[in-house]
Amino acid sequence: MKHILLTIAYDGSNYNGWQRQSNGIGIQEKVEEACFKIFGQEISVTGAGRTDAGVHALGQRGLIKVETSIPTDKIPYALNSVLPKDIVIRAAREVPENFHPRYDAREKTYRYLILNDKFPIPQYRNISTFISAQLNVEEMDKGAKYFIGNHDFAAFSSAGSSVKTTERTIFDALVYREDPFVIFEVRGNGFLYNMVRIMAGTLIEIGIGKKKASDVKDIILSRDRSKAGITAPAQGLTLVEIKY
Repeated sequence: MKHILLTIAYDGSNYNGWQRQSNGIGIQEKVEEACFKIFGQEISVTGAGRTDAGVHALGQRGLIKVETSIPTDKIPYALNSVLPKDIVIRAAREVPENFHPRYDAREKTYRYLILNDKFPIPQYRNISTFISAQLNVEEMDKGAKYFIGNHDFAAFSSAGSSVKTTERTIFDALVYREDPFVIFEVRGNGFLYNMVRIMAGTLIEIGIGKKKASDVKDIILSRDRSKAGITAPAQGLTLVEIKY
């Protein structure tokens, strides 16, 4: 039995998130269907974490356990031949039997993309959030720096999470402009439900002058979700990388 860790990229626009759904199609379901077609076995894919409906990934990870003679480096080619075009296996490698894609992860990197221009650009509508008001990127970056460190991020978590603790460590956070985009990138040891989208929404409010950069410190200390900004739309968010 091989334990294979897949690196998975997807455009989440047509899916109801990563997880197999009862009221919509999840990316997990499509990968499991592809595994059945290639390996002839019912295989469960264990993901490194969930992404919401409309969220994208460049480096999601999924673990499969399979009996196969297909060389590991050829598995992506085999699965990609039967997957829909908006889901791609980018890599595969064997891992030890006790490996877990979620619990063994050391850090995750997310990117939030804001189209900051006078008018929307249709080609980017599914991968970014459109903001026409000129954003103050310097102030947004100052605000993002308050995220760095070990904090209780209860104020940046949506209701519905059942985690044991709302403490997380953020290793780096920055906001920069690459016209026509403003980009927020954050790297940490883990994230709460909707945490990155609430961070992004808070930074957008700083960018338009509704909040000050220094407010982020007080929002974190408050542990009060109502003090933080909006939950930014899902389509702007991409899970970039997971490291082990």
